[in-house]
Amino acid sequence: MKTFVVIGLGRFGSAVAMELSSLGHEVLALDDSEENVQKVADKVTHAVTGDARDPAVLRALGVRNYDCAVVAVGVDVGTSALITLNLKELGVRRVICKAQSHVHRKVLEKIGADRVVFPEHEMGVKLAQGLSSSNVLNFIELSDDVGIVETTIPKEWQGKNLMELDVRARYKVNIIAVRKKGEEAFNVTPGPSTIMEAGDTVVALGRTEDVNSLQDL
Repeated sequence: MKTFVVIGLGRFGSAVAMELSSLGHEVLALDDSEENVQKVADKVTHAVTGDARDPAVLRALGVRNYDCAVVAVGVDVGTSALITLNLKELGVRRVICKAQSHVHRKVLEKIGADRVVFPEHEMGVKLAQGLSSSNVLNFIELSDDVGIVETTIPKEWQGKNLMELDVRARYKVNIIAVRKKGEEAFNVTPGPSTIMEAGDTVVALGRTEDVNSLQDL
């Protein structure tokens, strides 16, 4: 079990807090709105009303003892930046922040955010990937130019093993997992002799333009 502080309980922050809690982790949810706090109070470990811009509030809550803090206050650049700075100065080991723009991200990274996410942008990319090809089951953008795609195999791969396909050389991506048709679990260590069959699914890692090219096969 890990411990998390989630600051800002809008739609994004609430979803993060409740999901982490449902996965068995300890979650402290914090917002300056009593209404927002009450909405998640019975679904997380602790829910507190307070102003995270005040380092005294964060110190009193013992945030430095948590494994990770999620700053889900994304609308006001100044507010999220101040909260992030407070968390880093208090010694929180890992701080993940929500941003609304690339400028916002740069500000957060400059003051020490360990990771910055764009929820709306990332969901838009995943939706576009799914709409553009019926083969693409999921897409995760790791950075501006690197992504992971989960896709059913193209017809031309059927009956061939990974060594024959030589995916890394031909398509410039790495196959990091394979799921055989009808099975729920992925094989995360597929060997070169793994034969691809109709209905199999692969997870590929590479530059966004290269993983996108798989949907054109």
